[in-house]
Amino acid sequence: MRLIKATKESIPLIQDLARRSWESAYADILSLEQMDYMLSEMYSESEITSQLENPDYHYYLILDENSDSYEGFIGYEHNYEDQTTKLHRIYLTPESKGKGLGKSALEFLNEKVSQHGNKRIILNVNKNNAARNFYESQGYKVYDEGVFDIGNGFVMDDFLMEFLIHT
Repeated sequence: MRLIKATKESIPLIQDLARRSWESAYADILSLEQMDYMLSEMYSESEITSQLENPDYHYYLILDENSDSYEGFIGYEHNYEDQTTKLHRIYLTPESKGKGLGKSALEFLNEKVSQHGNKRIILNVNKNNAARNFYESQGYKVYDEGVFDIGNGFVMDDFLMEFLIHT
């Protein structure tokens, strides 16, 4: 596996990978209307461009070197809070799950966060998303929960998780 820094030219690929992974990950959790709304808001060209222009926000594409195909991406933001990096998104296509790509991507994130000097990684995960088990297997712990209004009559009902960097 290789992680490749995303650029503005990567936006259509990020959008495609997001849709493919969401259709699998959220099929039994979110309505099609909420999924379409969230994808159009969170993965619009202008939204991703704005994130790519933020020096603290980083996107990396996950390349499976065995199949020579892009299988997902990770997006995170240093200094989201004091000494804290937020993992905004990590998604893998359904066919790539179970290959160790997610674990390797989180190990990569841990290195980047340590190099940057942050001491904590936080993320939100839908309360009904099995990914919570994956995060817990990688040392993340639930520290809170919240319901967040995201507009258009939709909410995100999430666990808030954290991972403490030990240097």
